[in-house]
Amino acid sequence: MRIFKLAALSLAATVALGLQVRSQDHYPSRTISIVAPITAGTAIDILARLYADKLSKKFGQQVVVVNRAGAGGLIGAQMVANSPADGYTVIFVNSGHAILGAMNKNLPFDPVADFAGVSLVGEAPGIVVVPATLGVSTLAEFVALAKAKPGTINYGSAGVGTSTHLAGAYFALKTGTELVHVPYTVSSTILADLLGGRIQASFVPLAFVLPLLQDGRLRALAVGSKDPITDPIKVPTALSQGIDYEYATWYGILAPGKTPKPVLAALNQAISEASSEPDLQAKLRAQGIERRAIGLDQFDAHVRSDMRRLAPLLKTIADQR
Repeated sequence: MRIFKLAALSLAATVALGLQVRSQDHYPSRTISIVAPITAGTAIDILARLYADKLSKKFGQQVVVVNRAGAGGLIGAQMVANSPADGYTVIFVNSGHAILGAMNKNLPFDPVADFAGVSLVGEAPGIVVVPATLGVSTLAEFVALAKAKPGTINYGSAGVGTSTHLAGAYFALKTGTELVHVPYTVSSTILADLLGGRIQASFVPLAFVLPLLQDGRLRALAVGSKDPITDPIKVPTALSQGIDYEYATWYGILAPGKTPKPVLAALNQAISEASSEPDLQAKLRAQGIERRAIGLDQFDAHVRSDMRRLAPLLKTIADQR
């Protein structure tokens, strides 16, 4: 009888494994949900919908965007962390996702360890932006002003712990300036307050401020990347102006941490193919994002490397909360 039971258990395990393998081989066989952990109309939501459309066509299965906004991305992230690791629920995030643990104590999940990188889509370097009325024309002049009047330069961000918050805090750290962080809940208010003089700077992707840069009401003093921006406007790098400042927001898709490798590979390949299409690349650039493709396994390493680079800054911010 014991031998019979063992044999039955072994057969059941074999059948279950076979079903799992077949399921992976035929992935996807039903609707895939891409969670956008932020409100509709924002960059993450726009990108998620662009990729959902492309993936639907490539897979021949419906790919839908599910908005689960709130708590700085925590609600959407927890939803995906608790979802089955089968590739049918993934999340579209930016680099703010990786620092959720540093910004929030006692999280019920690990924003790095409990997720698996599927594909890095691209990066948007931060632009140092000031109102034209501030009276500075170069990055050196802005830094000199901030040092001459410590604690009087306010910079706006999309909220505590967001990428635009870190971009400004990192700039202050690298330049030895004392900037005052002003978090916003409605991003468009940042522009109104920049133009109204209530804040004096922001550190944002190009697409967010491009029309105001083109009409001269805002000035772009520098871009936080190795290469300058040459189109549609010209923005020099901070490095070329003698300031060691590089900061970019990355965008990508993550899955629950135990998602099988074949499923991750299928998703990665489809996303990479979509990213290679000229029309999607044009739409990415319209959001101020430049495509960046790395290998499947390298995405996780990229996230961890970014966390190590920002660790001192994250600790300082967390201690101040």
